Amino acid sequence: MGLRVSFELDDDDLKHFRLIMRETRKTASRMAPEDIVAAAEQQLHVILGTSTPGFILERIQKLRFLIGMLTDLEWRLPHQEATRVLNALAYFTEPEDLIPDHIPGVGFLDDAIMVELVLRELEFEIEAYSDFCSFRDQLRSDSGNGTKTGRDKALQDRRDELQSQMRRRRDTRNSDGSRQEPLKLFD
Repeated sequence: MGLRVSFELDDDDLKHFRLIMRETRKTASRMAPEDIVAAAEQQLHVILGTSTPGFILERIQKLRFLIGMLTDLEWRLPHQEATRVLNALAYFTEPEDLIPDHIPGVGFLDDAIMVELVLRELEFEIEAYSDFCSFRDQLRSDSGNGTKTGRDKALQDRRDELQSQMRRRRDTRNSDGSRQEPLKLFD
């Protein structure tokens, strides 16, 4: 039998997480992007190898998707967006973060909370990349219908369209009232 526990982060809580993310960005600015990705992959491997509670694992596994956004050569995430994702991943490379990772059962709780905050903050980047992956998968299933050059051109056109849409949506966030106020972890 499962038990559902929920809590709400108020403005002071979010302010605290923003402060932590600012400090993380300072650290990340001194690291090479490939080192941040490698450290995040290593941390993900460590976490998945522990007896971490399922609700934490469920969120932490979403880091794979963020890593994919950065390392996917066909997606080619633009610099500004790549920096936002790198800043997010940098938080997960610090073992002595808000709750030290070595504490059994709850050591990765702050990481799981930060994943939720990051996923909200990067919602347009995530949606665009997800759409791109679906489009690419569809092209693969239709692979007998075109040349490599045609496939590459279709991917490039779709990538350009999605990345442009991603920026427009982020720039006009909340202007129509349909989207929740951004958390501004990466201001």
